[in-house]
Amino acid sequence: MARPFNFSAGPAAMPAEVLQTAATEMLDWHGTGMSVMEMSHRGKAFGEILAAAEADLRELLAVPAHFKVLFMQGGGLAENAIVPLNLSKGGAIDFVVTGSWSQKSLKEAARYATARVAASNADTQHTTLPPPTSWQLSADAQYVHLCSNETIHGVECHELPDLKSLGSDAPLVIDFSSHVASRPVDWSRVGLAFGGAQKNLGPAGLTLVVVREDLIGHALPVCPSAFDYETVADNQSMFNTPPTYAIYMAGLTFQWLKRQGGVAAMEQRNIAKAKLLYGFIDGSDFYENRVAIDCRSRMNVPFFLKDERRNEAFLAGAHARGLLQLKGHKSVGGMRASIYNAMPIEGVQALVDFMRDFEKEMA
Repeated sequence: MARPFNFSAGPAAMPAEVLQTAATEMLDWHGTGMSVMEMSHRGKAFGEILAAAEADLRELLAVPAHFKVLFMQGGGLAENAIVPLNLSKGGAIDFVVTGSWSQKSLKEAARYATARVAASNADTQHTTLPPPTSWQLSADAQYVHLCSNETIHGVECHELPDLKSLGSDAPLVIDFSSHVASRPVDWSRVGLAFGGAQKNLGPAGLTLVVVREDLIGHALPVCPSAFDYETVADNQSMFNTPPTYAIYMAGLTFQWLKRQGGVAAMEQRNIAKAKLLYGFIDGSDFYENRVAIDCRSRMNVPFFLKDERRNEAFLAGAHARGLLQLKGHKSVGGMRASIYNAMPIEGVQALVDFMRDFEKEMA
């Protein structure tokens, strides 16, 4: 029986090959007689899993040697506190508010530092992105926070800003939770990147932090030891018991991504998927996407039926066709299709076919 197409924003669909490998190895990982769930995180077997996962991730994302890769817990929401605890030095932070997630980040960081809004797209209901040349950056900012893809509102920063060209020496911190590994990262413009794994890298429970070495070692005294980047880095992400099974699953996903041709190949697939779905929506009088064309997300596509009285019928019909988790976030409404790396173009085509059929049925 064919699996349905899961458009959930997170935890999201994972590659079937990855799930099949995990099922095969569930009771016995490589002849150890143990499931990865049962292994000591300090044992040789898990050490191999961890080392391979980091090496594969560094290769996929082309992470420079002067950046540390940390496997942590707490998700992106916890990093909204952990980043200022490590990088703010009790000073000021600039925030570019582009949607719900950056708003959450701003509110949380204000508990530990002076959080300032350098730019916001609230006046357009988060359907545009404020151009970097309009950002009001502070001379004393310890870092600038940008959510480079907003999962709920469906806006994406397609080119990271060069803060130096804007007159700022502050490092750029990006929350790339919902588009990590879907496109290359220009590390010359980034000081720290963080993201929960459950959208594009693996299951919930693992948080990825990639941080430039010179930014480590400045945690506030109140920062918990398990969240101090220097402590985590010095202990190779094993100061406390890490999310071992989630790391293993992410490692399998990294291997899958390499077999697909890496991030560059995935970016081309993602461009094709987004073009297919947005193209259909734009050509229809029945559906609409409200995000400005130049900043539409390739990963999260919110859309609306122009007659929202038909929403429930649309969702029921989609479910009957094996198209799952299309209801939009409660704060926005409408529909949302999350088309992460694991979503094949066949899934997007199936969605477009259903949307076309539903439109004809309702005519």
